[in-house]
Amino acid sequence: MEDKAIKRLYYSISEVSRITGIKPYVLRYWETEFKELRPAKNRAGNRVYRKSDIRLLFAIKRLLYEKKFTIEGARQKLHEMRREKMSEESASLDAERINKIIDELRTILQELLEILDEKSKDRNKATGEEQIEE
Repeated sequence: MEDKAIKRLYYSISEVSRITGIKPYVLRYWETEFKELRPAKNRAGNRVYRKSDIRLLFAIKRLLYEKKFTIEGARQKLHEMRREKMSEESASLDAERINKIIDELRTILQELLEILDEKSKDRNKATGEEQIEE
């Protein structure tokens, strides 16, 4: 339901207030309390909120109003959530790197096996031995 309300690139503070159900003065206060919440300002100096800002506002609202966190507790929880997300992304990247390394090693080992097979065939030809297929 929250994502359905987010359709444009930028929103004014009054639009964000209507979308989130949070009064404009509360939005401005939260900017002072949550460093992650920094909406850009247009040439006229008015706040312009992006989709990511609105999602963050919904998260803050959920922590404060539904889960009954204090502002300090919500700040810490957001920090933990951001760290967990970064850790998950890092783990995903690590898994991708590991898979890439495994694929490269597999290719190198196959090439080495082919080289060894060639050398073995050459050695057998030079000594006159027949190669026994398994």
